Amino acid sequence: MKKTCAKEALKYIKNHSIIGLGGGSTISYLVSYIKESKLDVKIVTPSCETEKLCRENNLKVLETSSVNELSVAFDGCDEVDYNLNALKSCGGIHTKEKIVATMAKDYILLVDESKVSETLKFKYPVVLEIVPESKSLVEKRVKQLGGQVNMRNDILMEVKFDLEHVENIAKLDEDLKGIIGVIDTSLFYNIATKAIVVEKEGVKLIECERGA
Repeated sequence: MKKTCAKEALKYIKNHSIIGLGGGSTISYLVSYIKESKLDVKIVTPSCETEKLCRENNLKVLETSSVNELSVAFDGCDEVDYNLNALKSCGGIHTKEKIVATMAKDYILLVDESKVSETLKFKYPVVLEIVPESKSLVEKRVKQLGGQVNMRNDILMEVKFDLEHVENIAKLDEDLKGIIGVIDTSLFYNIATKAIVVEKEGVKLIECERGA
């Protein structure tokens, strides 16, 4: 399934372009297909593993700070809904991922059908990147929003929400980002433009325009 998804993603890459690549096994297959197809592209990535893999495959990697626009970027996620709201939890590099995502004209999620639902189910925690000194304040505020807190380390706070506390994803995104000390969150609201979904029957594309 992951190979099928990566092959489908290859169709969205233009020759002589700058693209973004996230992390994960599907992206690793995409790196291989880029090399095999001999596409002349330059790559930015928030993932150390992906950067290493690109260099091993003799693909040109640029510093993210040197780029302000990408033709397309690809990444995975833990959950995504039909409005392309997405949730990431495992990597803890979501702030860097969002920088790459927002530079891209097209930000495409690569997933299998098990990760897609009509609305986000919040089976995974929302991860907040925080300023360490704000820990107690942020914890107090997210508990007021109905979240259960677990610290992964000094700068990553995992917040588990029950669906009954998430009536409005846009409002939750705004409330979390509005807490002083929160740098960004692993909730990707109004960021993705497409999702390539691999199903048993084939490949499905979900599209959604970014809001203003």
